[in-house]
Amino acid sequence: MDAFLLSRLQFALNISFHILFPTITMAMGWFLFYFKFRSNVTGHPVWMRMYRFWVRVFALSFALGVVSGVTMSFQFGTNWPGFMERVGNVAGPLLGYEVLTAFFLEATFLGIMLFGIRRVPNWLHTLSTLIVAVGTTMSAFWILALNSWMQTPQGHEVIDGVVYAVNWSEIIFNPSFPYRFVHMMLASGLTASFLIAGLSAYRMLKGDDKLAPKLALKTATYTAAVLIPLQTFAGDMHGLNTLEHQPQKVAAMEGLWDTTEGAPLLLFAIPDEESRENHFEIPVPNGASLILTHKMDGKIQGLNDFEGEHPPVAPVFFGFRVMVGMGFLMLAVSWLGSSYLLRGKSFPLWLKRVFAGMAFSGWIATLAGWYVTEIGRQPYLVSGVLRTQEAVTTLPPANIAFSFTMYATIYTILLFAYMGTLMLMCRRAVEIEEISTEEREMAKASKMSPANT
Repeated sequence: MDAFLLSRLQFALNISFHILFPTITMAMGWFLFYFKFRSNVTGHPVWMRMYRFWVRVFALSFALGVVSGVTMSFQFGTNWPGFMERVGNVAGPLLGYEVLTAFFLEATFLGIMLFGIRRVPNWLHTLSTLIVAVGTTMSAFWILALNSWMQTPQGHEVIDGVVYAVNWSEIIFNPSFPYRFVHMMLASGLTASFLIAGLSAYRMLKGDDKLAPKLALKTATYTAAVLIPLQTFAGDMHGLNTLEHQPQKVAAMEGLWDTTEGAPLLLFAIPDEESRENHFEIPVPNGASLILTHKMDGKIQGLNDFEGEHPPVAPVFFGFRVMVGMGFLMLAVSWLGSSYLLRGKSFPLWLKRVFAGMAFSGWIATLAGWYVTEIGRQPYLVSGVLRTQEAVTTLPPANIAFSFTMYATIYTILLFAYMGTLMLMCRRAVEIEEISTEEREMAKASKMSPANT
């Protein structure tokens, strides 16, 4: 393999590992603030028990996200020097804004949130939790502003092959940014919801009959049930925006080769780029046109209109279906769980197992969607401005292969260690007698028994 392919694989590996953890922490910060707020308002100890358990999950996820993010940023210089040479006047400041306005904010108040619960006034600790949640959202804002600009660039000029900023408002609020930001924040909310619900269900399956996992499962299930319809709507709006600005990506997502009026929605197919056709199609007549143009006979451009300028079809086509399929599964499970809760019934054993099995389902949907986004931008690194091939390093392929192997090994170990640690934390939580006599008396006084919370 040449340096170009190896560099792409290495960066894909790094960003795939990195994105797993911000996807959790962006929404987990808001869950923690909610738990702390409810603790302050109700005075019931169970909310603080939940806070203390999940703040450890947040801290572990945050640490891995920071470490992998720093490693990933090095690759702009080692594997993709042409990126900063050509578009550094835009990318550099946006990355700098993320560090100055978000990361420093998170890192400063994270220490108070983790270690100051008995050392600072309660109001300051609650405020620190809120600021950390705001900081994670601001981090997403700046990173997605840059990524969205790479998808739909505007507000710049090119002089001698180098990009210069002309209008920062247009750069930051480029055409795809609002849709991409909302879509990603909702994805984070769903990822964190299913992680909380899944690990809480796992604790219950291991015999944890305490109030904290039951209440966490209930909170996360309701949150997921509300967020998934919003995500469906946001995804539809994002798709319409992509059709307007990146029609070749939509054509790859739909596996559509020829420009068609009344294009079918392909539930399944095997795209063949060599023959430029699909095999084993399962179509829904006029489905793609109806979804994308809201007209039965709407016209959608095909891949043959962009020959040589469209992304690899198969990974975009299948990635999109994995993302959508996981979304429908999340919808079914969260709504089914909510129906039990609304009727005041406990989850049956099989449903607890389903939730436990879907603890990391948000990762699958996020990665699939991210692959659609990033691979769908090819052959450009910055759409219409910088081709990926033009930014790659001149390092020997053997050097890149060695670093790629080391990254893959280390990340695999870290990923299994992370998941194993979460499972261990759950099993240890089962062994802790979390409800003290004092807590039972407070629950009785506030009429908040485990059954009716």
